[in-house]
Amino acid sequence: MRRLLLLPLIVAVVSFLIFLAPLISGIDPATAVLQAQVLDRQPTPDAVERLKRELGLDRPLLLQYAAWLGRVARGDMGRSYLGRAPVAEKVFDGLKVSAALSVVTLAVSLGVALPAGILAAKRPGTPLDMLVAVGSQLGVVIPSYLLAPALILLFGVHLGWLPSAGWRGPLYLILPALTLSTGPTAFFAQVVRASMLEALSMDYVRTARAKGLSEGVLTRRHALRNALIPVVTVSSMWLAGLMGGALIVEVIFAVPGIGRVLFDAINASDIPLIQASLMMIVVIAIFINTATDIMYALLNPAIRLEGGRR
Repeated sequence: MRRLLLLPLIVAVVSFLIFLAPLISGIDPATAVLQAQVLDRQPTPDAVERLKRELGLDRPLLLQYAAWLGRVARGDMGRSYLGRAPVAEKVFDGLKVSAALSVVTLAVSLGVALPAGILAAKRPGTPLDMLVAVGSQLGVVIPSYLLAPALILLFGVHLGWLPSAGWRGPLYLILPALTLSTGPTAFFAQVVRASMLEALSMDYVRTARAKGLSEGVLTRRHALRNALIPVVTVSSMWLAGLMGGALIVEVIFAVPGIGRVLFDAINASDIPLIQASLMMIVVIAIFINTATDIMYALLNPAIRLEGGRR
């Protein structure tokens, strides 16, 4: 409840920083818009000032922020400086694409990392454990901007099994999801292994083993539940990061997600689109982290009891 009550304050502070950032970054949207319209000559100072007045950019920052926040509170994210169309539709279309890509990426990562981490923890020091460790290190250090072209060349160009770019069906998800999943898969496998090793060494697990419980039951009913707590935390952090952090991958694979929308908006100095994209990314991240706290307490009753004692 305390976290939920703090949400409006957090969103208000973040919204002000998001509104302010592009305006103090040196971007001159009026000049950029006029240059896009008049490609063969430099816009005159009078034309720039006239457009600034039209867009409301000549007013004090606090008045601009109050007007912007009022529109956002009513669900109006503003209009693009270039197309003069509402930016909300473009932002939400990008969010839907990024959400689909992020969920598939997270599912692939957990589907590989959970069994790999559990098996490595149950057989420490074995070749399987070493294989998981080496694979995890490789997954962490390989950057997406190198992996993405390599996957395109292999599966898209040479083998021709998968489409190299675009967004026109489920097959177009595979290469971007594989690229994005290497980092979280490696990280999750390490977290699962460490958590399972700790859980399997606890007194209650040794007691259950002494009572004759099978290793499968002991792992599923006792060790895995506690081992999943840090996994839930890092999974939510990665999901929030994937929603806004897949910019490079979305650009390389021409995926029309929120990262690509933000990239194009920055290139065009389209401040309303930049602000709306950043606002939605950050608000989603805040709500995901809050939901994680709730799930954390549900998985670990000791947290609820401790909170009650305080």
